[in-house]
Amino acid sequence: MTTSTSREPGRRSGILRTKPIEAILAHSSAEGDESGGGLRRHLGAKDLVGFGVGMIIGTGIFTLTGIEAKNHAGPAVTLAFLIAGLVSGLAAVCYAELASSVPTAGSAYTYAYATIGEVFAWIIGWDLVLEFALGASVVARGWSGYVQHLFGLPTTFFGEQSVVNLGAMGITLLLGIVAVVGVRESARVTNAMVLIKVSVCVFIIAVGAFFIKGGNYSPFIPPSQPVEASSTAGMEQPLSQVLFGVQPSAFGIAGVMTATAVVFFAYSGFEAVANLSEESRNPARDLPIGLLGSLALCTVLYVGVCIVITGMVPYTEIDEGAPLAAAFSHVGLGWAGVLISIAAVAGLTSVVLVDLVGMGRIGFAIGRDGLLPAAVAKVHPKYGTPYRITIATTVLVMLFSGFVPLRELADMVSIGTLFAFVIVSAAVPILRRTRPELKRPFRVPLSPVLPIVSVLACTYLMTNLSIITWIRFVIWMALGLAVYFFWGRRNARLAHEEGRVPVG
Repeated sequence: MTTSTSREPGRRSGILRTKPIEAILAHSSAEGDESGGGLRRHLGAKDLVGFGVGMIIGTGIFTLTGIEAKNHAGPAVTLAFLIAGLVSGLAAVCYAELASSVPTAGSAYTYAYATIGEVFAWIIGWDLVLEFALGASVVARGWSGYVQHLFGLPTTFFGEQSVVNLGAMGITLLLGIVAVVGVRESARVTNAMVLIKVSVCVFIIAVGAFFIKGGNYSPFIPPSQPVEASSTAGMEQPLSQVLFGVQPSAFGIAGVMTATAVVFFAYSGFEAVANLSEESRNPARDLPIGLLGSLALCTVLYVGVCIVITGMVPYTEIDEGAPLAAAFSHVGLGWAGVLISIAAVAGLTSVVLVDLVGMGRIGFAIGRDGLLPAAVAKVHPKYGTPYRITIATTVLVMLFSGFVPLRELADMVSIGTLFAFVIVSAAVPILRRTRPELKRPFRVPLSPVLPIVSVLACTYLMTNLSIITWIRFVIWMALGLAVYFFWGRRNARLAHEEGRVPVG
């Protein structure tokens, strides 16, 4: 009987089996074949930065700024965005090393498959589906609300009061078609939208700076205040407050950290750049530029906008629905509100598009590995995109955004993102230990210290999300594990290979 020594050195069996790096790279180097081979390489560094910025700048800066300043952090919402950006930066350098070393579709899913095992890869893939689907649905509804506000459209079909949100469903359908037609076309649309919203962010900072009043920054971190029991009853309390027996409160340092965990949603998206590894012309050079460049640019814009808005308006008077537009109306520049609303529509459009593109690439990678039916990974013969999974996810997002108010589920995007960051950060030192000879065009400095700090920071922020968010997350993960054990474990490509090499 053949023994385990006949397998490739370092390979494990069962649910902890890992996919060889060579097999991953072989898949990514192939040009689409009948089995659903590789994707086409169309994208350069500028396109990747555009996708990253297009994904990051959206709902976070246009809505969360006001909500978190007014309810949790005061002017220190600037600090919350800065901390969230720094934690994202820790994860981004880990993504950059893995994406440049293993340039393939699937992002964190693929990295987990190559390092810590198949079952963990499935868990992170299932988590990313949740993150991207829910994020796209929330943003599509936000897009519908801005369009309704701009043009006075009927609230029956547009905005959060709609019975059936046709606006959200319509924009999802349109962008789903763009995502199917081709990633190059998606990049062109995204880059155009990015130019608009970056320009408006610069406008907000440059013009708003003239209306800053220093008194609005005092106190920068408002003193901690107990929160009424009715607003934190039951499962809405942050997990950390329950674990550490902290009295529920707003503002103060605890309020800033709560705001940090919430505004992390604003940074969810830069990792979508890693999903485009297989479509990058020069991944070793372009991926680190795309990941770190988009995150750095957005962090600077976010911090600048927060400084200006909290300086223009006392934090207690910031409008939660449209904080940026309302701030300019507050100082007598109502015309600027229309301009900002237009930018919001453009910004949210690009976020939905990149979400749909990212979901398609994750599903493509999972299907290609046999953890989902192989038909999922089919590449369109003309457009070179994973059209079947893109169409399926477009329909899913249309249903969510059209019929389900998702505001209470928005935290799920943050917990999904943070969980993905934990896995990716842990994968860096693991892969360095198991594959020290692997070519790494970009290397994380101070490894394993920096990846460990990233894991701890992301885990801490996760504990600042509500108990109900954790419960929903655990339920989703349990459902995913059921799918894996009933289907994926037996049908994975590695399972068939393992069957040809018995272990005795």
